[in-house]
Amino acid sequence: MGYVAVKGGQTAIEQAGRLLAYQRRRGTSRPLEIRQIKEQLYLAVDRVMGEASLYAPDLAALALKQAAGDTLEAAFMLRAYRATQPRLGYSLPQDTTAMRVIRRISAAFKDIPGGQILGPTSDYTLRLLDFDLQAESARQVQDFLQELAAAAGGQEPLPLTFPKVIDLLRQEHLLAPRPDVAAATAPVDITRQALTFPASRSAALQTMTRGETGGLLLLAYSNMRGYGDIHPTVGELRLGYLPVHIRHPRTGLPYHVGDVKVTEAEVIARFTAPDGTPRFTLGYGLCFGHNEVKAIAMAVLDRAMQAEEVKSPSEDQEFVLSHIDGIESMGFCTHYKLPHYVTFQSDLDRLRQAQGVSPEKVKEAGKRHVA
Repeated sequence: MGYVAVKGGQTAIEQAGRLLAYQRRRGTSRPLEIRQIKEQLYLAVDRVMGEASLYAPDLAALALKQAAGDTLEAAFMLRAYRATQPRLGYSLPQDTTAMRVIRRISAAFKDIPGGQILGPTSDYTLRLLDFDLQAESARQVQDFLQELAAAAGGQEPLPLTFPKVIDLLRQEHLLAPRPDVAAATAPVDITRQALTFPASRSAALQTMTRGETGGLLLLAYSNMRGYGDIHPTVGELRLGYLPVHIRHPRTGLPYHVGDVKVTEAEVIARFTAPDGTPRFTLGYGLCFGHNEVKAIAMAVLDRAMQAEEVKSPSEDQEFVLSHIDGIESMGFCTHYKLPHYVTFQSDLDRLRQAQGVSPEKVKEAGKRHVA
C-alpha cells in the first residue's frame, strides 16, 4: 500500500505525547484514583472490559484513566494487554440458571416464576440532571449507605437461582427446538482462528460479545425500525454473577475459580417453520458487566442473522460481523491520519494530467506560492 514511514521528528513525537499527558493532568482537581473509576464509573469499566474481551476491572479502570475517558482507546489498550498474556485453558460451558441474579425482568410475561426483580436500573426514573451531585460529600454518601442498609435489614434474601422464563414456552412446544448440543461441534475461538463465512453461531456470538456497543445498537435498531423482519420481545433479561469453572489440572474435575458479572438477554420473535407450524424463535445475547443495551442488541442481531432470506444488512452475517468491532473500525478510521503522501501524490498527478496541466505550470505555481 502507498504509505511511507515518518522519518525524523522524534523529539516532536515525544513532546506530543507529553502534551497529551498534560491535557489529562492540567487543572487543580485531585488525580483520579483507579478505585474511584472502578466503583463510580462502573458502567464505563464494564463496557471497556466487554469490548476488550478481558474481565479485569482494575485494568479497565486504569485504561480509562490513561485514555482520558475514551472508551474505544481504553478497550484498545486492554485488548493489547490481553494479547500479551498466556492462555492457561478454557472455562467449561455454564448453565446461566446458576447465575446469582441481582436484576431479572421479562417483557413477555407479567407474572413469572420467582417474580420480576427490578434491581439497579434507571428505566423507571426521569433522565433529569441531579444537581445535588455537584456538592456530593463523603458524609452524604456514608449516610445514604447506612440508611439503605437499615432499610434492607429485614428483607428476605433473593433465591440462589431462578427458573428460565423461556422454559414456559418450551413446555407448551411454542418455541423452536434448541440445537442438539451433544452433536454440536466444539466452540470456535475467534482469537486463534480467523473468522470465515458462513460463520458458526458460536463464532458469531463471540464476535458480537466483544463488539462495540454503538455498532451493535445501530444495526439492531435498523432491524427494529423495519429494515428487517424481527419484532422482538424480551423474554428475559438478567444481570448477575455467573460462576466460572475450569477442569482441575490434576483431577480433571470441574473447579470453581470465581464469578464474573454478566448481562444476559433472550429475545423472542415469531416465525413459521418449514412444516408450516407457527413457532417462536430465540435470539441470545450475553456480555461482560452491566450493559443491557448491548445484550439486547446482540440478541436481536443473533435472531436476525438466522433469517433464511437476507433482506437487509442487519440480516447479512458477513456485513454484521465485519463491521461491529470498535477497535478494528477505529484503527481503520484513524489510520487515515498517517502519511499518505505517495497515494495522494499519485492521484494529484493523474488529475493534473487529465486536466492537461503541464509539470512546468505546476513548478511555476509553486514558485509563486513560495514568493
